[in-house]
Amino acid sequence: MKKEGKLIVFSAPSGSGKTTIVHHLLRKSELNLDFSISATSRPKRGKEIDGKDYYFISLEEFQKHVKKGDFIEWEEVYENNYYGTLKKEVERIWASGKNVIFDIDVIGGLSIKNIFPKQTLAIFVKSPSIDEMERRLRNRNTDCEEKIKERVKKAEKELKFAKDFDVILVNDDLNKAQEEAYNLVKNFVS
Repeated sequence: MKKEGKLIVFSAPSGSGKTTIVHHLLRKSELNLDFSISATSRPKRGKEIDGKDYYFISLEEFQKHVKKGDFIEWEEVYENNYYGTLKKEVERIWASGKNVIFDIDVIGGLSIKNIFPKQTLAIFVKSPSIDEMERRLRNRNTDCEEKIKERVKKAEKELKFAKDFDVILVNDDLNKAQEEAYNLVKNFVS
C-alpha cells in the first residue's frame, strides 16, 4: 500500500464524544479531511446507513477479507462483532487528495499509529469520568442495560491505553474539546 496523506485517529471509549468531535472536524473544509468508513459485522443501529456510517458486511464476508489481507487493521471488539479498516478505503481517500480521519476503537487506532507512525496523529478522547460516560450512554437510548454495562467494563480497560496516544483530549466541555481538536488537527495537516 502506497503511503501518501496524513492520518488522524480519534479513539475513545463509547460515550466520550469522539464521533461528535469527528463530525465537527469534517465540516471544516480547510482541514481537507475525509472520513474512513470502517467495515463491521454487527447489525445496523438506529438510523445508520450502509456505506456512510459503516460498511455492514456479514461475519463470513468479514472473515474472507481477513484471510485475503484486505484490512489495515481489524479486531473483534465485542463477541462476533468485528470492526476493521479496509486498505481500499484509505487508498480511496488518499487518491482524492485528502487526509484520512478515523473514528475508531482504541486497539485499531494504535494499530494505525504503529503502521504509519510519522503520518498519524493519534488522539484519545476521554470523558471526565466513567460515571459521566455511563450517563451519556444512557442518554443516547441506543443500547440495552446489558450493552451499557459491557461498554462501561470495556472503557475501564481502554482507558489504560490512553498514555500510548499522542494526545489525551478530555471532553468535559464539548465546545472547548472541539476547538482543541481543531487546533491539533490544523497544526498536524499544515
